[in-house]
Amino acid sequence: MIFNSLAFAVFLLAALTIHYLPLPWPIRKVNLTLLGYLFYASWYPPTIVLLWIGTLFDWSMGRMLEHSKNELRRRLMVFGSVVLNVGFLAYFKYIGFLIENVNHLLAQASINFSLNPRSPALPVGISFYTFMSLSYVIDVYRGKTRAVKSLPDFALFLSFFPHLVAGPIIRAHDFVPQLATPKSFSWDRISWGMCLLALGLFEKVVVADGLLAPIADKVFAAPAELHGGDTVVGVLAFSGQILCDFAGYSTCAVGVAASLGFRLPENFYAPYSARGFSDFWRRWHVSLSSWLRDYLYISLGGNRASPARTQVNLLLTMLIGGLWHGPSWTFVVWGGLHGFYLIIERGLRAARIGAAWPPALAGMAAWGITQAGVILAWVFFRAADFTTAFHLVRKLIGSPVDRSLGVVGLGEAIIAVAAVAGVYLAQQAFRHRTFERQADLMGRPALAAVIAVLILAIATSSGNDRAFIYFQF
Repeated sequence: MIFNSLAFAVFLLAALTIHYLPLPWPIRKVNLTLLGYLFYASWYPPTIVLLWIGTLFDWSMGRMLEHSKNELRRRLMVFGSVVLNVGFLAYFKYIGFLIENVNHLLAQASINFSLNPRSPALPVGISFYTFMSLSYVIDVYRGKTRAVKSLPDFALFLSFFPHLVAGPIIRAHDFVPQLATPKSFSWDRISWGMCLLALGLFEKVVVADGLLAPIADKVFAAPAELHGGDTVVGVLAFSGQILCDFAGYSTCAVGVAASLGFRLPENFYAPYSARGFSDFWRRWHVSLSSWLRDYLYISLGGNRASPARTQVNLLLTMLIGGLWHGPSWTFVVWGGLHGFYLIIERGLRAARIGAAWPPALAGMAAWGITQAGVILAWVFFRAADFTTAFHLVRKLIGSPVDRSLGVVGLGEAIIAVAAVAGVYLAQQAFRHRTFERQADLMGRPALAAVIAVLILAIATSSGNDRAFIYFQF
């Protein structure tokens, strides 16, 4: 059941009706939890057992951590949570990848033995809810949040269906306090949530799937046949697709949560307007980048050690962040590229390169370099293998004279470039302004007209049959 489906429209209508029934608040919270389980089970029911095990175990660890004064015992509790959560994630997401690499090493060593590389079915959303659950236990251990007393409240925190399968990765101290107050019916709240849902679906269905995905798919599927212009158009198309797909999902999630009376954190802040790679990561998939900073980078020592160790910590964090996206070395390279970008950026800032430039020129140069680096890295994120990735990179930067088209038609190229240009212009417009602020400035009549146009575009678009890209992560 995906947001851009008729099944979800029916589900959401039923969920809103059940949620706002005149029942005691504890019962309504249980109803929301059950709705989350139903939503999750719509993919593959048996995997819901993993969610139940993680919920019960980490809630118990949080309660025991808060009452234990023995430091060794407390560390063992955190270790147990890490083993459970990372163990589930490693088995279901990476066991096949590990076996394939072990088989490759054995073959290189001329050892006549191999393991079966079959992987179990990947539970949808496991990367997101395990990170949420693990961060809760670590925060209780660090004293940054109180243990959740109510098991039903903790279960709702993990199973809240708007964010369950693809984030944002929320923290318990942001969400659980909202459960203390009953949510009353409000047309304003529901209408605002539906506005965000319409905006997110427009990004996903119309822009990502309808305009850009077919062109990106065509280019990445035929690397050997590409001309230089095909490559530029295809990579640009994917850069727009990945943003509109994932930011679209996050906007939908925030909107659905708002209609239910809850506030989820924003996950994107116009990342393609970034002036620098550190600025990019403050704006792209914010819930993941902040999670990696707080629970991995800082745990490795952050920037408190020597400059060399800080660079190692930064690179390791980004490599692991790349691997989080999927069991493939191409994702690791994507993360590693961003790690190197950040290291180089730190060095340039320490050397005050460009400090004497006029601010406008420095900002423009920083934006251009950032976007070029981000777009180049997207090749490895999207490519199925290194052969495809390196072929595309050579076409992209190795022959600047060849900008002819072969695989991509002229009409498709115009559509892709125009759509991506529109995305970039919108990113610049919202660099310092949220959609909520823009809606306030527009006024209700103008906002209603815009939303009507978005809904019409969604209804008439052909791009309504694709799952969100980040569901696979």
